[in-house]
Amino acid sequence: MSRSEAQTDGLNVPQVNGHAHKGTEGDMTLTILGCGTLGIAILSGILTSLSSVKSSEPSPSASGSTTPAAQQEEDNPPPRVPSRFIACVTRDASAKRVKTALSSHLSSVTILQNENLKGVQQADVILLGCKPKNLKDGILREPGMRDALKGKLVISILAGTPIDSLEENMYGSSSPTNQDPCVEGRCRFVRVMPNTASLIRSSMTVIGDSTPPLSISQSTLVTWIFSRIGRVVNLPPYMMDAATALCGSGPAFFALMLEAMADGAVAMGLPRAEAQTMAAQTMKGTAEMVLKGQHPALLREQVCTPGGCTAGGLQVLEDGKVRASVATGVRTASVAASRLGRGEQGVNGPR
Repeated sequence: MSRSEAQTDGLNVPQVNGHAHKGTEGDMTLTILGCGTLGIAILSGILTSLSSVKSSEPSPSASGSTTPAAQQEEDNPPPRVPSRFIACVTRDASAKRVKTALSSHLSSVTILQNENLKGVQQADVILLGCKPKNLKDGILREPGMRDALKGKLVISILAGTPIDSLEENMYGSSSPTNQDPCVEGRCRFVRVMPNTASLIRSSMTVIGDSTPPLSISQSTLVTWIFSRIGRVVNLPPYMMDAATALCGSGPAFFALMLEAMADGAVAMGLPRAEAQTMAAQTMKGTAEMVLKGQHPALLREQVCTPGGCTAGGLQVLEDGKVRASVATGVRTASVAASRLGRGEQGVNGPR
């Protein structure tokens, strides 16, 4: 290999005296290619987690509980985790933003401006965090980029961009089915979709299953990275558009409902600030109860006393087809995500 490295279970491992060496966390470098809002959130979650480990303090996710994927990652942690990080940006303002957001961790972070190739060459794992339009602008087709990415794991968080599109953009075609792309000297893409709650380490992240499957070390590493910023689930690729609608668009849908509840309370005399806080905490508490195993329908029935005010309010919502409208909104967003992934424009035109 050009960088004098060996391959161990799908991840590049430095060589010591010509032999593959599976070292400690200090052996791995993670590069964020296009380190924007989500990239900063992910970096912050990883760095905070590593700091907690070093100080022997527990570092639970902000969600307050563990998902099956995260539990598996805790039971079988990756053999190596990154401790060196490179944030690739294009603008001065972006570089300053990264520096400010990660000010307490700058000893572990290198910020590169307009040096994507250098960042990729020095990386073991790459997180593709640029805007989808930058993909069309050729961020992966920069001279030397194909060789720099050869055999490496590339984690894509590009919205509405399937793996086939990434491979076709870079190589002109997708990988043969059931064949490891690394066999052909390609990189290995995996699609991941975190959401905006990554900023407070409460993301609902969906990891798309790969064909062929990732190696054990690759899979546990991807799960470990995104467990630093919230909950993680794994789904097959054909479900990613629906997951985008539910988890990616979901915060906007919930924000609209929260705003509407606060509006109703304000109309009845509550101050705006207090109404918004109360609505938010009520939504959060309800969600936590569901996450702990309470079924939404049973929870609704427990609150709904026969002949009471909740029953009256629910009847109005059902008459207004709120349930159907919300479900249709998710379905519509899912279809739009699919069309955007195919490069279509004007996906939200008249129906």
